[in-house]
Amino acid sequence: MTLFTPPKPLRRPLDGRARQMFIGGEWVEAASGRRFDSLNPATGAVLASVPAGDAADIDRAVAAARAAFEGPWSRFKPYERQQLLLRIADLFEAHWDELALSDTLDMGMPIARTRANRNRVVGMLRFYAGQATALHGATIDNSLPGDVVSFTRKEPLGVVGAIIPWNAPTAASIWKIGPALATGCTVVLKPSEEAPLTPLLIAELMAEAGVPPGVVNVVTGTGAEAGAPLAAHPGVDKLVFTGSTATGQAIVRASAGNLKKVSLELGGKSPVIVCADADMDRAVPLAAMAVFANSGQICIAGSRLFVARAIHDEFVARLAAFAEGLRLGDGLDETTDLGPLVSRRQLDRVEGFLARGPAEGARLVTGGARLTTGAFAAGHFVQPTVFADVADDMTIAREEIFGPVISALPFDTLDEAVARANATPYGLAAGVFTRDLTTTHRLIRSLQAGSVWVNTYHAIDPAVPFGGYRMSGYGREGGVEHLHEYLNTKAAFIRLD
Repeated sequence: MTLFTPPKPLRRPLDGRARQMFIGGEWVEAASGRRFDSLNPATGAVLASVPAGDAADIDRAVAAARAAFEGPWSRFKPYERQQLLLRIADLFEAHWDELALSDTLDMGMPIARTRANRNRVVGMLRFYAGQATALHGATIDNSLPGDVVSFTRKEPLGVVGAIIPWNAPTAASIWKIGPALATGCTVVLKPSEEAPLTPLLIAELMAEAGVPPGVVNVVTGTGAEAGAPLAAHPGVDKLVFTGSTATGQAIVRASAGNLKKVSLELGGKSPVIVCADADMDRAVPLAAMAVFANSGQICIAGSRLFVARAIHDEFVARLAAFAEGLRLGDGLDETTDLGPLVSRRQLDRVEGFLARGPAEGARLVTGGARLTTGAFAAGHFVQPTVFADVADDMTIAREEIFGPVISALPFDTLDEAVARANATPYGLAAGVFTRDLTTTHRLIRSLQAGSVWVNTYHAIDPAVPFGGYRMSGYGREGGVEHLHEYLNTKAAFIRLD
């Protein structure tokens, strides 16, 4: 086993020691004094214990964020916010090995993948830095009598509550914090209890970069005890959330108290359509990793694989062979392709789907089981799995699994493929493999999804908006419109005569 060794020791060693959360520029314990452990999903070892924050800690963090928003942070000019974001980007780049290692240890993603995310995350920070000085209102000609000038101002919303999942702690944190800093908002971040350690490291780096106290706060705790109070808090002006659709619906209901603005990036059951003319050498690995990347723990996983009947059998056979060639193991092993699932709870959930597939008539082509021997015994490892003979109404074809499971479904016509692909309450992403330009544009236009990838998958860029249709949520992250999700528009009128 070849292990990744960081160039310097971790600032806060993940060796079972107690950690604190970050409120108002200080490292603090939960008001209750309670704590919980964060475990390495590959080995079961305790990485650290963290405070079990609750409503009292959320109150503290929101108060700190409000004081910063109305105090020193309000006097930062766009240029100063831009320079701050650029310093944060430089620190992230300098400490990327440490951030990557923290993500791998805390949630299991292979180190090769966490290290490869550097350009994306650092690019996000520098994109937001660029936008900090580019946000502006407009002068608008009006039709009022007399000499009246009208214009708009863009103003920060205020205190932002951000709740992120465990499957990409670094990127998810910056997708929430970056636009807040660029626009002049303040943030209370509630990371997942299953991967809380990287966001605490991020808070440390931001303080080192010069982020004023209270501008970025990180409260660790469960969704019920910390997330729910944050969503309902009357002192929060906007709530941004990435996670399950059911939790997103609960957040919308909780937001009604003060009608806070809400942005949601929720679940998906994304279709991938492989046309008969697809380049199979390209399509097989891309379609496989559309699901198997991060062991299937990704909202945009292309888990419904529609394959033209003429190539279906060959494609599925090659897909299975590719899956069988993937190497499972501890994320610290440089040669690992698939790491563990994040927790025992997630493992139990995925195993339930693996049992329901054959029970409902699907044919198991490869995989389908948890690995329990040798080095795998203490972790949460599941084989990459391919099911064939899947019907659209089967559970594995309808529900989000969040595990390394592909459901292959043959189709005969493009119209049929589009209709079946769209027959889902979700609409987060879709993939297409074809060499025909007409087919490409037709499917891009017809598929009801926030992102459509053609002859590729997982392509995300800071300048391009990302988000979903229907029950996959609303609002966008990435692109210029992401920043506008954190701004109010104020209209002004001045009579000159």
